[in-house]
Amino acid sequence: MKGRSVSVFILLFLLVWICLPENVPVSFKVQKSKINFVINPLSINTSFFGFPIKKEFKTKLGLDLKGGSHLVFEADTTKVKAADVQDSLLAVRDVIEKRVNLFGVSEPVVQTLKQGNVYRITVDLPGIEDVTQAVSLIGQTAQLRFLEEGPLDPAVATTASLLERLNKFTGLSGDHIKKASVVFDPQTGQPQVSLQFSKEGSVLFGEVTGRNIGKPVGIFLDYFPLSAPTVQQKITEGNAVITGNFTIEQAKQLSVSINSGALRLPIKLVEQRNIGPSLGASEVKKSVIAGFFGLAMVLLFMIVYYRRLGVIASMGLIIYGLLSFALFRAIPVVLTLPGLAGFILSIGMAVDSNILIFERIKEEQRKGKSFEIAVRLGFGRAIDAIKDANITTLTVAFILFNPLNWEFLPQFGMVRGFALTLTIGVGTSLFTGVVITRRLIDAFYTDRLRIQKKKI
Repeated sequence: MKGRSVSVFILLFLLVWICLPENVPVSFKVQKSKINFVINPLSINTSFFGFPIKKEFKTKLGLDLKGGSHLVFEADTTKVKAADVQDSLLAVRDVIEKRVNLFGVSEPVVQTLKQGNVYRITVDLPGIEDVTQAVSLIGQTAQLRFLEEGPLDPAVATTASLLERLNKFTGLSGDHIKKASVVFDPQTGQPQVSLQFSKEGSVLFGEVTGRNIGKPVGIFLDYFPLSAPTVQQKITEGNAVITGNFTIEQAKQLSVSINSGALRLPIKLVEQRNIGPSLGASEVKKSVIAGFFGLAMVLLFMIVYYRRLGVIASMGLIIYGLLSFALFRAIPVVLTLPGLAGFILSIGMAVDSNILIFERIKEEQRKGKSFEIAVRLGFGRAIDAIKDANITTLTVAFILFNPLNWEFLPQFGMVRGFALTLTIGVGTSLFTGVVITRRLIDAFYTDRLRIQKKKI
């Protein structure tokens, strides 16, 4: 009992520390001395094998809950052909979206606008503290590079992934591409991406394809891998086609991404201001109150219906909430209303696990089993149903998050936020519902029964 209790309380203490609100002043007197300090969540500033590690656990709220910064960039289209302006704007927007929303959960709003002959791109960033750094990052020109397989350390050569093997710059960059566009295979009608190279680019591309026949050549934008097609033959005409099982939208997104580094469109910051939350304070307050009462009703139901086991389940549910919130801060996840909806939905999954386990325990007790044996059988027999339910939910969340198709990142920021918080919630609910609840039952219930039996 002692070991289990200590491990649970250590975990609880760590989670509470991470989840503490930021900059909360505390003041009290001890005899004649007055003590003042500010409560802050856990922060890490250390090194590991010579690598510096600095991490602050802070809550990041989205545009709808907290607001952020509104940036307006003006595009210089004087050196771009009129026919290529729209493609260039889409390419720049795509780059900005990826730079400020690497994991698809920050949920910025990036839009293109036209006022007369002036083209602008607006960027709304949630809760950005260092706007200067964000502006510098956004304003950088996208770098398109072609990489081939290079030498690797023999210790990791056999286990290296394709992207790790593509580590040698070929000398071919976005400066050597005139334009990328979507074309269709005349035989099959399958969409493809056509590349048109400059005169110098044609020579370089011929050399690259000549020495990489049967090998992949990677196309990277900044640090994002766009494609790694396998070279079929040496190409010297200055035109190439990337084939694959593309949909029209996938081929279009790939061409836009390649044009991000090929059609250079300089942008400059012309406006910067702070914006308030898109949801009013009253709506946010109502949502918080509704969530609080919903959680309270769930806890009350568990305690009234299952009594002691319900109290233990409620403790596990509180640990689940703290653990999920700690993970939101650690990643960090920018919390928006859809993200909070995913988190609240996962609470139902956490309660569902406990209900399945407790009903199994009651069923075994009705068969005449002792409580200790009923607990063991209840957890063992309920785990299959819990596993199936959680795997189904995680599969849906994985599809919504769409990690294998980063090209669609600008369109699905809010959906990704919902999917990520749901995934974290389901994972932690499975852990607390099965592992933590079992430890709490053993520590505060089963072990006490054993001690009472020994005394008798």
